[in-house]
Formats: sequence, structure tokens, C-alpha cells
Amino acid sequence: MEEKKLDLNSIIGFVLISGILMWMLYTNAPTKEEQETKAKQEQVDKQKESVKTELTPEVTTVVSNDSLQNEQAKDQLGSFAYSSTLPSAKKNITTIENDVLKLEISNKGGYIVNATVKGIEQFERNSKTQVQIIKENNANLNITLNTKDNRVLNTKDMFFEPTLTKDGDNQVLTMRLKAGENKFLEYRYVLKPKEYMLDFGIKTQGLTDVINTSKSLDLEWQLKAFRNEKSISYENRYTEMVYEYEEGKDDYLSAAKDDDDIVKDVSYIAFKQHFFTSILLTDTPFKTAELKSQNLVHDEEIDTLYTKNFVAKVPLDFKNGELNYAMNWYYGPAKYETLTSYEKNLDEIMPLGWGIFGWINRWVFIPVFGFISSIGLGYGLSIIIFTILVRLVMSPITYKSYLSQAKMKVLRPEINELNAKYKDNAMKKQQETMKLYSKAGVNPMAGCLPAVMQIPVFYALFQFFPSMFDLRQKSFLWADDLSSYDAIYQLPFRIPFYGDHVSLFPILASVAIFFYMRMTTGDQQMSAPTQEGMPDMGKIMKIMIYISPVMMLVFFNNYASGLSLYYFISNLITIGIMLVIKKYIVNDEKIHAKIQVNKTKEKKESKFQKKMREMMEQAEEAKAQKKK
Repeated sequence: MEEKKLDLNSIIGFVLISGILMWMLYTNAPTKEEQETKAKQEQVDKQKESVKTELTPEVTTVVSNDSLQNEQAKDQLGSFAYSSTLPSAKKNITTIENDVLKLEISNKGGYIVNATVKGIEQFERNSKTQVQIIKENNANLNITLNTKDNRVLNTKDMFFEPTLTKDGDNQVLTMRLKAGENKFLEYRYVLKPKEYMLDFGIKTQGLTDVINTSKSLDLEWQLKAFRNEKSISYENRYTEMVYEYEEGKDDYLSAAKDDDDIVKDVSYIAFKQHFFTSILLTDTPFKTAELKSQNLVHDEEIDTLYTKNFVAKVPLDFKNGELNYAMNWYYGPAKYETLTSYEKNLDEIMPLGWGIFGWINRWVFIPVFGFISSIGLGYGLSIIIFTILVRLVMSPITYKSYLSQAKMKVLRPEINELNAKYKDNAMKKQQETMKLYSKAGVNPMAGCLPAVMQIPVFYALFQFFPSMFDLRQKSFLWADDLSSYDAIYQLPFRIPFYGDHVSLFPILASVAIFFYMRMTTGDQQMSAPTQEGMPDMGKIMKIMIYISPVMMLVFFNNYASGLSLYYFISNLITIGIMLVIKKYIVNDEKIHAKIQVNKTKEKKESKFQKKMREMMEQAEEAKAQKKK
């Protein structure tokens, strides 16, 4: 019982003591006003402590760091450490722009870090933005400086001092990398109103005691070409490096694979994308140029940002101890009319074809299509009108081709008789066949010549449509861009060589060419006799009826819808022309009658025919002598 009492007493005592303590804490607690006053005082004390810290230790640290940085700069940059002490020694951008072009030039490196072609949109899946040829550090310009104190410095890593002025309506930006107040390397940019072309100069002043002027400086220009169009594979096919050398010659690096070259006396270098281009031109040709092109599209599903990596390395020569180069930059559309307006042979950048193909495009197709499209009918209708004109001009050739086939068809029974009569004597059969052709006034090659004559036109058009900047992002019917494919259905997978979409114009063009070949192949089979030892052209043509449309369907699925539209309309018109010729112009009975009349006429052999006949007769005699 005693133990329980003690425990109860202890509990009562603990409760009393706790209550007294709580009462003392409550009565001595600060009021609300006292708490606010205390909080304000603590905040003031913190601010005073912060200010005290900033005014003493931090200032000492900054001074110490600047001094250390200056010493490090001198060790690394030598005389060019002067540039790091200027206010411009920080990352900053100077912008110059006109109505068509916006350029941003960085203090660091002194080169263009953003080149925007104004008013022209690039392809974006979710939005439309202006085309930027340069952005996000995809390009740089660097000069390697060899100093007299055995340093190798790169201008892209150093800071230039910008000065922006005006010369009339021209904006002038000088960027100077300084080794002293009057010692510098200068880049000078001059942008004129409404021009894609700007003046660009490189010069030095007072650096003879700083830079080793006994050898050239290396200028390196590099650009990773951004994708700007809907189909990266199609764009990459026309993205290439083009250059002019040795006073007017031009060449290019392969667009299909990695390529490089070393050339002499280079007057311009162009990093050409499909519809845009960057060009460096110089009034003083570079003695040599090391050029490299690297293909960056290996897998279309993964490599979707860049197409090519271009690098050009050229020497800059000193004259009287100084550099002084007058050059130009061009950042803008790869448009024929714009490039030719500068009269610097820049139209060679356009892939219009060589020789007669390029001539047809430059002097016929571009002016004619330009005139038609200027009427204002829209580019889809302009392509249709253009196609009609081309087919009408080519219709006499189509007529001659069909007429030759008709003549051969009429002669087919007689040729079969000769084949049967001289089946064991190939030489004699050939002689008699040639005599028959000569008497009938038929040239067996007449059907081939028109087809050969159409090849330059076909190839020129194949180069023309992919080069037409005016078709870019112009819509017609279901095609939203005549310079790219006209997808009507997106496949959930990719078919090799075909792609991940279905284009409609190539399907229509394939159907049209199938019916055209069905209509013409029968006549060709009837007209073309099978020669001994030669393949059966009839069987080959039967196979081609099906192979050609499939090839067009696959090949053109990723090509410009404007090109597929042309071939669709062209084949339809050709079918119409052939039907008119067959029904109303060429009559088999009249041809047969004319051939019979020709047979009765004495026809003088040409020198070539006589020579061929004599050679065949000699060969026949030699063969007969051998048998004896």
C-alpha cells in the first residue's frame, strides 16, 4: 500500500510542476507586436551583414581574379590579350538586316551566327518558321593565326570589337580583333537594301610585329546544312558543294557520298542546299582550296536535322605585310533569276544539266515557264499549260515516229517472207531486207531517231522541275507543295526505295504511261522484225509495259509532285495525239499504196548505201569461197 501511495504522490507532483511551468511560459511570451518588431530587426541585421560581405571580401576577390585572368590571357594570347581587356570581350550579338535578310554577328569569333531569309518559310511539322540558313552554332568562320612568339591562335575563340555605322542606306559593321589600339584584324560587313548579297572584307593593320607574315593564314569556313524541306532524302539529293575555279570553270562535290577535292585559283565556293545557298566569293582568287563534303543522312528516320557538313579551307596571302581581301557573302534562295542578276556566273550553282540540257533549260524552259506563271493562273495550271506547249512542239516528232512504225508494219509480211526464204543465209537475208527498205523508201532507223531527239527534252525537264524555286510550297489540288511529294496517305511503316507515304500524282502518271505503252507497243511489235542473233524485241516490249510504270511509281513517289504532274499530263496528251494521228492522219492503205509506187521507181543509191552493199557482197563472196 505504501508503494502505491508514493506513486500517486509522484504523479500529482509532476502534474503540478508542469502546470506551473506552462503558466510561466504563457505569462512571459512576447506579444504580437514584439514578435513583428523582432522579425524586422532580424531582417535588417541580415541585410547589413550582406552589404558588409559584398563591400569587403567580394571586391578583393574580383580584383584578384581579374588580375589572374589578365595574366592567363597574356600567357595564352600574347599581344591579342589586349582584346580580352575591352568591354566587347563578352558574348554579344550585333544585328544588321534589310527587307530580305537578317544577320546576327557575334563578338566571339566575329562571324555570322544567324542568317535568316525573311519572308520565306521552312518546313516544320507543327509550325511554320522563317528559313534560317545559319542558326544554333551550325556554322563558323575561323582564321588560324601564327604569331611571332610561336603561338597558334584561332579567331573563332577570341573577341572582336564591333562598330556599327551607316553609309547612305548601307549598314556597315566592322569587327576588330585587337592586339593594340591601332593593331587589329578586321572583318567588314556591308549590307545593302533589299539584297541577299553583302560585301565582306578581311584586312589587317599594324600586325607585322605580331603575326608571322612569311606564310599564308588559313581561313576555314564550315557549315552543317539544316533541313528546310518536307523530304530530307529529296533535299539531300540536291544539297552539294559547288565551286568556280581557273577563271570560269565550275565543278561540284558528290551529293550522294562523302567527297573532297583540292583545286586551284578558286573564285567562289557555294554550300548549296536544295532551295537555298551560302556563297563565298572573292575578287582575289584563292590560290588553292581544300574542299570537303560529308553526308549526314544515313537513316531517314534518325538523321532528320542536318543534310551535309561542308568545310572549305583556303589560304590568305599577305601583300606588303598586310592582308586585304575584298569578298562577298550570299545568303538566300537558290533561284535562277536572282543568282544570274549578279553576273558572277552563279547560275552554275543551279543543277540545270550540262551541255544541251542546260542550254534548253536556260534559254527555253525557264523563260517560257516564267512567262506562263506570271499571268497569275497559279503554278499547278501553269505546269499544265507548259506541258501542253511542250507536247505540241514535240508533236511533229511523235508523228514521224508513228509514221515510221506504220510503214514498217505494212512491210512486215514481205520481211517475214524474206526471213523464211533466206533463213539459212543471214547475210543474204540482210541484203534483201535492205533492198526492200530502199525500194519502198523506208528508213528502219526513222522510228528510233524521234525517240533519240526527245531524250534532251526529257532530261532537261527532269532537271528543270527540281530546280524551280517558284514551285516551293505552292499548292495544287491535293498537293500542298509542288516542289515535294504529294502524300495522300501516311504509311505506318517504311518500304525500301518507296518511302513511308503514298503519293497520288506518281500513281496517275504510272497509269497513263501504262496505257500509252499498251497502245504503242502492239504497233512496234508488228513493225519491228526479229533479226537472227538479236533478242526478241516483242517480248522485251511486253515486259517493259509493266516494268516502266512500276519504276515510275517507285522512283517518283519521293520526287517533286510538279514533275509527276507534268508526266501525267504529258502522257495523257501524247495518248490523245497518237489517237488523232492513228484515226485521222495516218492511213495504212494509203501507206501501202505509196510503198508499192516507190518500189516501181528507180532510186539512186547514196554513197553510204552503195558502200554498205558492196561490203556485204564482198563478205558474201568471201564466205562462198571458204565453202569451196
